[in-house]
Amino acid sequence: MQGASSSFAAHFAGGAAVLVLTTATGAHAEGRGDVRVVKTVVNGGGNVIVGTAKTIRYPVDITIKDNSGVKGLTHVSTFNRTRLYSFADWNGDSSCTKKNATTSVCRATLSIDPAWIADSDDIDSNKLAGVWQVNATVKAKDGDYWISDDIAEYKVKRAAQLTTVIGPEKVTKGSKATVTGKLSRADWEDRKYHGFTGQQVKLQFKKKGAVHYGTVKTVTTNSTGNLTTKVTVTSAGSWRWYFPGTTTTSLKASAGDTLNLK
Repeated sequence: MQGASSSFAAHFAGGAAVLVLTTATGAHAEGRGDVRVVKTVVNGGGNVIVGTAKTIRYPVDITIKDNSGVKGLTHVSTFNRTRLYSFADWNGDSSCTKKNATTSVCRATLSIDPAWIADSDDIDSNKLAGVWQVNATVKAKDGDYWISDDIAEYKVKRAAQLTTVIGPEKVTKGSKATVTGKLSRADWEDRKYHGFTGQQVKLQFKKKGAVHYGTVKTVTTNSTGNLTTKVTVTSAGSWRWYFPGTTTTSLKASAGDTLNLK
């Protein structure tokens, strides 16, 4: 189990007395001197999407400032901010790019391996999807350090899968066609995809020769995650389902299925 309840101050037990302050961003922090985290970007600002097999690696870029110059990162952790659990790992490696005499951007790369998510905690790991936070300890060249809590928030989401099938493949103009599909999402406990029920999914159409899809209607998935609807065909083109995602599940657009006129 990887909880987030232990105090980071323990890393400095026996050292000099520490100063406890609240930063301008509202994050609780403690340390010594003027070294500070001024900006943090996780995964380039995007969500972290985790499926059932592939190990996901993503960067945390931390901008640090100190009047003596920046030495680097000594600790980086991340976890679900509500349940205080984590299955993301940092191996301790980092690199810093100097911007000027006082400021550097230091990158730590985190990894998530679906193969050991279920064994990393004693709860349903799927409940850890959602908003996560980043904590970090930074050091300056003059020995200053700062232990910063909640320097960034981002979302770790369960990967979604979505299919589209339309039939028949050739119809006359003005006739009906049936569009089916299935929305499923990764289960981090059994490492399989299961139907995602009760979700609104957009049916979209792109006319032959066009560049963009447009939404035709919205359909709700049934108890097994399946979708089905009928459409009146007015021209040849490609049909697809589009799921905008939720706080815990990634957005997903299916591959298009082409329908031609007789």
